[in-house]
Amino acid sequence: MAFERIEDHLSAEQRALAERFASGDTLFLEGPAGAGKTTVAVARMRYLLRQGVPASDILVMAPQRTLLHPFQVAMRSPELPPGGVVDMLTIGGLARRMVTLFWPLVAERAGFAQPARPPVFLTLETALYYMDRVTAPFIQEGVFNEVAVPHPRLLSQLLDNLNKAALAGLDHTQVGERLRLAWAGGSVRRAVYDGVQQCVNAFRAFCLAHNLLDYSLQIEVFVKHLLTLPWPSDQGFVGRFLRYRHLIVDNVEEDIPVAHDLLRQWLPECESALLVYDQEGGCRVFLGADPAGGLALREVCRRRAELHASWVTTPHLRRLGYELARSLRQTPTPLEEEGGDLRQALVVSERPLRFYPQMLDWVSDEVARLVHEEGVKPAEVALLAPFVSDALRFALGERLARRQVAMRTHRPSRALRDEPATRCVLTLAALAFPQWGQTPSREQVALALALALTSLDAVRARLLTDILYRPDNGTPVLNPFGTLRPEVAERIGRAVGRQYDALREWLQKAGREGAPLDHFISRLFGEVLSQPGFGFHGDFEAGRIVAQLADSARKFRQVYAQSEGEIDPSAAGLAYVRMAAAGVLAAQYVPAWLEEEQEAVLLTPAYTFVMRNRPVDYQFWLDVGSPGWWQRVNQPLTHPYVLTRHWRHGDQWTDAHEMAAQMQALHRLVQGLIRRCRRKIYLGISALSEQGFEQRGRLLQAVQEALWRQGRPARQMPGRSAAANRSQ
Repeated sequence: MAFERIEDHLSAEQRALAERFASGDTLFLEGPAGAGKTTVAVARMRYLLRQGVPASDILVMAPQRTLLHPFQVAMRSPELPPGGVVDMLTIGGLARRMVTLFWPLVAERAGFAQPARPPVFLTLETALYYMDRVTAPFIQEGVFNEVAVPHPRLLSQLLDNLNKAALAGLDHTQVGERLRLAWAGGSVRRAVYDGVQQCVNAFRAFCLAHNLLDYSLQIEVFVKHLLTLPWPSDQGFVGRFLRYRHLIVDNVEEDIPVAHDLLRQWLPECESALLVYDQEGGCRVFLGADPAGGLALREVCRRRAELHASWVTTPHLRRLGYELARSLRQTPTPLEEEGGDLRQALVVSERPLRFYPQMLDWVSDEVARLVHEEGVKPAEVALLAPFVSDALRFALGERLARRQVAMRTHRPSRALRDEPATRCVLTLAALAFPQWGQTPSREQVALALALALTSLDAVRARLLTDILYRPDNGTPVLNPFGTLRPEVAERIGRAVGRQYDALREWLQKAGREGAPLDHFISRLFGEVLSQPGFGFHGDFEAGRIVAQLADSARKFRQVYAQSEGEIDPSAAGLAYVRMAAAGVLAAQYVPAWLEEEQEAVLLTPAYTFVMRNRPVDYQFWLDVGSPGWWQRVNQPLTHPYVLTRHWRHGDQWTDAHEMAAQMQALHRLVQGLIRRCRRKIYLGISALSEQGFEQRGRLLQAVQEALWRQGRPARQMPGRSAAANRSQ
């Protein structure tokens, strides 16, 4: 791998910011995305190392692990001096380290029933597993009958309430009351919020009784108990035990309030600190981000600096951002240069596109033209939508494949359980371990066999399953291929029969050995499914998914063994499979964010692309008229704005609040997208949505208003009604 010296690409202003502020100085660096702020932060880390600062004295922090990627790449450079590795953490990672180290001092004070025993840190999946156990009696009593929420989402929203309270420094016992007082609808929902509080209290009590620490409890123990421990010296915990003397904090606008509180204590103790703030950021508000709190840190830093010039966008795109801010009734970032033509920034279809498939055809044609005729690298094209459904993924994938363009997707919200490879492997696991009593349906077995055996299509897979699969008395049994009548065996194929018997015999042998589920998954893929003649041979995407599944099962087994005192791996495997059947499996894995496939177009949700923080040459905004671009996902059991420090306790959340929040969120999203585009944005617009409804989303209206102001007849844009034209 070739490494470039980042210092060779710094401007004089960037170099001065990275290298010239003195010891004891703290710098707050702000500016729009694409101005080179992260580049300065990476250069600062390298500068400190070259000046002989021990790596152990430097801490790089970011609100999520994926944003640490540029620093991790820089640390791999061979030109850096020998020594240790710089720690790169989120506030959650730092909290876990400190709680682990000082557990004997803080366990009893935090209220844990068994302070002499070590803590058990829960993953997202294990937290949902125990939340399911704790809330089962409440659900059976009908506490949540008045809200239509799928079971996995119900559990995740209950857990999300605990997380939001901890991140904002609120007491978890206030959650139900805050939600109830803010609700402006009928009285039935207020009773539901009482149930939310009961479940939250029960889960927290369960964790304290069994030494379990979910994410919210890790943060709470660190902030409310560890940082406030009385120490003999005047330094306190921060000055005495947080050994890092040099701080580099990127994207403070996306971080949480308690992280900002920690920085306020820490900055006076540091020899140097660099805080980086994106002026138009704050896209993670729904995850607890506090842009206003991040900006307030400017007041506690000794020096301030601002970068204005963009290293990414063109004047035309900056003009687009300015005009869209006006359309969304937000304060636009002032333009440094005059001019800029929206017609040079945006591309729309020359003919009106009435139907959704027509829009997908136009997008696919334009992507193929860019790649094949203009020589654009596929990796420099991003297809962005408010949500990426399976239908959209399949439709675009098929269209681009016919045009010889590779496509990859990244969807953090897509559950691992929904992947066909996952369903195949878990079905085969249930067949290998009949003692679990998890009997797959005939449809599940047929699908698993069709995926596992290369030459078996869906029709013959169902025929094979109907004859050879016997779920007698709740015990799944696969009979040998040789028991088929000769004419049926010939119809299915002898080659398929040999593969089927090999898979069947392997499953029986693995079941008798009783290995842990994660070991079983790894061996099943390596010894059978990835071999020639089987379905995952040469399928790198399936290999990635199975690796994630094995990793998920391994973490679950380890936590399960710690918390339950259970050494039988079969019990952990059964619990995991039941959890997967209930739809509770984690979705986001960091390695999937870090993949660099240079020869494929990226299809991803718009928010995911912004937090990926890597620009591309061309963006395609799909289904621009969709309300999904600006409407919040319905979360009846939680609220990202009410459960914050900035919400006044007792106020009601009205339609006016909702409208203002949606406009601000859409503004932050589109500015983040525009700032990460180098050349042009293509707008995929159809008059009718995928479901056949007329498209009237706020993003489409904002684009139309911006083009009308510049003089382009907005009536030529697809999706604009004649009445709207007359209103202008």
